[in-house]
Amino acid sequence: MDQRYSKAQFASILGIIANILLAIIKGIAGVLTNSKALIADAFHSASDVVSSFAVLIGIRAARKPPDTEHPYGHGKAENIATLIVSILLIVVGFEILVDSIQSIWGHQANNTSIYALYVVIFSILVKEGLFQYKHRLGNKINSPAIIADAWHHRSDAISSLIALAGIGLSIVGREYNISVLQYFDPIAGSIIAILVAWMGFKLGKEAVHVSLETVLNDEDTEDFIQTTNTVNGVKRIDTLNARTHGSYVIIDVKISVDPEITVDEGHSIAAKLKERLIEQHEEVHDVYVHVNPYHLN
Repeated sequence: MDQRYSKAQFASILGIIANILLAIIKGIAGVLTNSKALIADAFHSASDVVSSFAVLIGIRAARKPPDTEHPYGHGKAENIATLIVSILLIVVGFEILVDSIQSIWGHQANNTSIYALYVVIFSILVKEGLFQYKHRLGNKINSPAIIADAWHHRSDAISSLIALAGIGLSIVGREYNISVLQYFDPIAGSIIAILVAWMGFKLGKEAVHVSLETVLNDEDTEDFIQTTNTVNGVKRIDTLNARTHGSYVIIDVKISVDPEITVDEGHSIAAKLKERLIEQHEEVHDVYVHVNPYHLN
């Protein structure tokens, strides 16, 4: 758990530092090169700082042990962080869509310097690198908040691609006096904005789904059932429900045992079952076992 937290914390801090530096670089370059697209992209990177801070707060809260008010732990703090990131994605997508539509109706050409292109390309490479790193790490340590933050980096890379297209077309249009090129950027921006908002919607839907504690389906619980059946003394599995709680899983299982054994023996079987499920499945954080007397039906 500590190693998982350390990796998630490092990824979040790395994202915060990278976003602050990119926001500063793109902001200064946008002013010096007279690029409105680059200045807007700088604000987008600044918004990612808020996203990474939300994730960092979420994973720190998730690390807290269970207490009397939160007996199942604080794992859902990551899902709250995921929901915040998803809302930011939807807002950013909507803003890009509005800006794109406004550009279609009233585009104003900018005398943008070619150096702005170099800054945008650098931003795309950094952001795509952060996406690849965080997305793989999030899947490896099973952190929905880190995965959501990875997609926010991807949305920023997409935003930079829009800026790249806008700056590039503006330079080409200025050089060759082709005014029609101004419409290619906002049309592409509208399409990409919808995709960014859709990413946010899917992430938010998953976060809400987990928060409602929907149990895992039969396919996802098959391994838990097989493990339970390997424990000596378990005559029958009456019910087994598993639900995600942030990055980990909690299992509620009812088993039937020989009605002739003592209470202490029944407790030992339950304790052994809990121990085996946690040992053999690293995603399982806790198991609650209810013991019933076994009778043929």
